[in-house]
Amino acid sequence: MDWFPLYNSIRIALISSAIVFFAGIFAAYYIAKLNPVLKGLLDVFLTLPMVLPPTVCGYFLLVLLGPKRLLGSWIMDTFQIKLVMTWYSGVFAASVVAFPLMYRTARGAFESFDRNLSDAGKTLGLSNAYIFWRIRMPACKKGISAGLVLAFARALGEYGATSMVAGYTPGRTATISTTVYQLWRTNDEALAFRWVMVNLVISAVVLSAVNLLERNYYDRKR
Repeated sequence: MDWFPLYNSIRIALISSAIVFFAGIFAAYYIAKLNPVLKGLLDVFLTLPMVLPPTVCGYFLLVLLGPKRLLGSWIMDTFQIKLVMTWYSGVFAASVVAFPLMYRTARGAFESFDRNLSDAGKTLGLSNAYIFWRIRMPACKKGISAGLVLAFARALGEYGATSMVAGYTPGRTATISTTVYQLWRTNDEALAFRWVMVNLVISAVVLSAVNLLERNYYDRKR
């Protein structure tokens, strides 16, 4: 049994989770402070990938990153880097579809943060960076951690957008999800079932982690 799909899926999920962690926190922190109209518009735009079919997200990525498109062709001509049909193309796809989960969870955590704590820090002369990392983030860490775990799970199980921008090449771009589909297409149901069980175990572990984080968060709130 070739374990490359598992390795590649975890690699893509970890890298994309790191990307959406910082991008989601940055967006959630600053958008939460905007006026309701602008916040609502940006919120709709940033959470669209959560409701759009993954294949539609993959289409937009191909329009943006394809070798004959403006950005994709410029990157190819300038740096000789191909942005589609490579393993890291899966990172782009997974980041796009996982971002809304991290963003919305982080925004909810920041909006529930007691602003009196940050105001107290300012009266003590603490910098905004210190208040953010040493006061706001620890207070919101349960919600943010849950968002990160959900984003990782979404990135790990991503299929639609990944299959469009990364394709399926054994040993190069294959992930668990694309491998299951290809094995099913070739009637290798025994091996497909093994990969399904691997995915089920990983998903169960991830969901258990989310439930544990949520239980600890609500226990603390009491």
